[in-house]
Amino acid sequence: MLGLIDGILTALALAAARLTNAGEGLTIGLGLRIASVALVSGALAFFVARYAELRGELRNAERQLNLAARGRFVTGKLGTAILRESLASAAVSSAAAFCGALVPLLPAGLFPHERWLALAVGTTTLAALGAGLGYALNGNPWRWALALAAAAVIVTIIGAFLKVVA
Repeated sequence: MLGLIDGILTALALAAARLTNAGEGLTIGLGLRIASVALVSGALAFFVARYAELRGELRNAERQLNLAARGRFVTGKLGTAILRESLASAAVSSAAAFCGALVPLLPAGLFPHERWLALAVGTTTLAALGAGLGYALNGNPWRWALALAAAAVIVTIIGAFLKVVA
C-alpha cells in the first residue's frame, strides 16, 4: 500500500506542471520516466527504512538477552536474513511505486488533451486507498479518504509551483 501511495504522490508532484499548465502535455515516454524515478527513489527509501528497523530489532534482542558480545546477531545468519528480507520488501514496494505512478500518468499520456483526467484518477485512487486503509485499521474510512485526497491536491499544487518537469 505504501508503494502505491508513494508512487501516485511522486507522479503528481513531478508531473504537476505538465498536468496543470496549457503548454506541452505529458507523453507516455515521459510518464514511464517519471514512474521509473518513483521506482528508484521508493526502493532506496524503503530499503534503508526497513533494514534500519530490522537491525534495530536485532540490537534490542541482543541487549535484552544480555549477550556479552555485541553485533553477533547482525553479523551472523540473522543479519543475512534481515538483509534479504529488506531487499525483497524494497523490491515489492518499488514495483508498487512504479505501478502507482502509472495510475495518473497513463491517462495523461493516452488522453493528452484531458489533463484533468490524470488529476482526477490520481486523487480518486488515493481516496479509495485511504478508505481501504481506514477500514483495515478500524479507523474512519471517510477521514482517511479525505486525508489522502487532500495530500494529492497539496502535492499537485506544490509540484505545479515548483515546475520540476516543465
